[in-house]
Amino acid sequence: MSDWLPTASLEAMKARAELMSTVRAFFAARNVLEVDTPQLAHYGVSDPHIQCIPVPGYGYLQSSPEYHMKRLLAAGSGPIYQTCKAFRDGEAGGRHNPEFTMLEWYRPGFALKDLIDECLALFAELFPGATSQHYHFRALFHHVTGLDPLKAEDSALIACAEQHGAPSDLDKAAAVDYLMATQVETALPAEQLTVVNDFPGWAAALAQTHQDRDGAVVARRFEIYYRGLELANGYQELTDPQEQRRRFEQDNILRQQHGLNIMKADDYLLNAMDQGLPPCSGVAVGVERLLMAGQGSDRIGQVLTFPWDRA
Repeated sequence: MSDWLPTASLEAMKARAELMSTVRAFFAARNVLEVDTPQLAHYGVSDPHIQCIPVPGYGYLQSSPEYHMKRLLAAGSGPIYQTCKAFRDGEAGGRHNPEFTMLEWYRPGFALKDLIDECLALFAELFPGATSQHYHFRALFHHVTGLDPLKAEDSALIACAEQHGAPSDLDKAAAVDYLMATQVETALPAEQLTVVNDFPGWAAALAQTHQDRDGAVVARRFEIYYRGLELANGYQELTDPQEQRRRFEQDNILRQQHGLNIMKADDYLLNAMDQGLPPCSGVAVGVERLLMAGQGSDRIGQVLTFPWDRA
């Protein structure tokens, strides 16, 4: 039996160490404070697309350090970052592992463009020579699929998704998500850092929203893709506690509709936001995704010492 062996090569392990060293030097040079927050806490996220792993009697393994880091921001921390383990139930496969490493940072006073620029500056150190290109979600989606994701009829978007292999029970938002993942992302140039911003308003999660030139509601949110991988997901962060409460409630309505468990709103986060979360932008980056892109790996197990099936 050889299942005791690590699945990552020594080269991949060294690449991880080098990447972490680069990240720490990058933020030290910019006076961004490294912080540490709990991986086990009372509350989990309500996002219907993310399922937390419960720990009976204690709460949940954290799917992201976001809530705790926002509490630090409200307490006056200034710019902060951390790399930590994150956990998500049901995420296992070629590109996912239930336990993974996340790099997350927040910049008070940064507009979304400022944070995109900083992401690209970090990625320039990790992927020397890679060029970048910016797109608006709506225009990019229309260019690839021929459909306007915000104005097209629901039936047209759902039919298009089904033509490309989607199940027949999707609503409009799910159909757009499916087409984005299976058609649009796969059409992006592999050797280009592709920045996509202004996601549909329904995909705002914890981002602010605004109206685009046609009056459609879009999220102040961006993602960056490289070599077929989503590397970064960033927001101009929501700071309104009442809107945050409303989104928690809306998330739970959606969770009920999809047969998912209800997640109690994080009172600690809401109390912190009541005191005042400074205007800021934040971004989460999957460390294993960075390693996969850098190593040319097509399976996450190639950059993990012991993935779930042999942990």
